Amino acid sequence: MSPLSKIQLHQIFNKLDKNGDGLVCTDELMWLLERIGVRTNRVELERFVGEEALNAVDFLFFYEALTIGGGGSLVREKYDLETRDEVLEMDLRRAFRVFDLNGDGYISGDELRVALSGLGLWDEDCGADCEAMIAAYDSNSDGFLDFHEFKDMMLFDSLASP
Repeated sequence: MSPLSKIQLHQIFNKLDKNGDGLVCTDELMWLLERIGVRTNRVELERFVGEEALNAVDFLFFYEALTIGGGGSLVREKYDLETRDEVLEMDLRRAFRVFDLNGDGYISGDELRVALSGLGLWDEDCGADCEAMIAAYDSNSDGFLDFHEFKDMMLFDSLASP
């Protein structure tokens, strides 16, 4: 089976989100997993997911977690890593890949605009604002965010928030 594209995953997410609240609950995930032949129970799924519902970004991470392990079991823990820093690094790399649409290792203003729009987090008039967001954290002034600049941005924003 070929990996699904981000567009296909967003289409699946939108079809699962029957009430249009921007979340897919564990009942909807259970239904999907049963249809694709993944056997689990509610307790295992909730432990694996770590929440009662997933937004679009978390749904992408959920798909990655299932496919990276080669279709591994939901019985294992969501993250089998030794330190919190490793978990944070892994989460940031996954988030980076959501925005790095062409997979070149950099996030451009256009990629940021498309990804935010696709996630329903920004409207079509964000072009100049996306460039300003990139420029604010672009430490080498190349017009793009590499992973380390993205990480700095995410960690700064999380530290600045109460």
